[in-house]
Amino acid sequence: MLLCGRVYFTQRREGAKTRKGKFRDYLTAKFMAERQFKSFVEFWPYYLGEHSKPATRLLHCVGSLVAIAVVVTFIAIGKWWLFPLALIPGYAFAWIGHFFIENNRPATFTYPLWSFMGDWKMLALMLTGRLQNRSR
Repeated sequence: MLLCGRVYFTQRREGAKTRKGKFRDYLTAKFMAERQFKSFVEFWPYYLGEHSKPATRLLHCVGSLVAIAVVVTFIAIGKWWLFPLALIPGYAFAWIGHFFIENNRPATFTYPLWSFMGDWKMLALMLTGRLQNRSR
């Protein structure tokens, strides 16, 4: 056996895969199975599909508004450096919607930046009453 970092690899025999080879195959299959988006415009319909139920959208709205209130509160009391804590209620409400209502995995895990942008776009559309017209 050869030691590479903290992972043990067996020496390659004819026709046998090493752990490294199996791991590479797993990663290739995982990422090839996931849809790749080239832009936020392509991602947006997928994002809406992952938020198809009104209760999930409402929980996202509540979570985002609570997060904004937390940030404003921290700034008002002079503890602005605590603003990352606002992510906790924001994501807590959203993930409750995904795990218990939509029964899907939050897009944040796969597309963190586009998902974050989608949260704010969806909130803006909800607050202006324009989200109903934008289904898939």
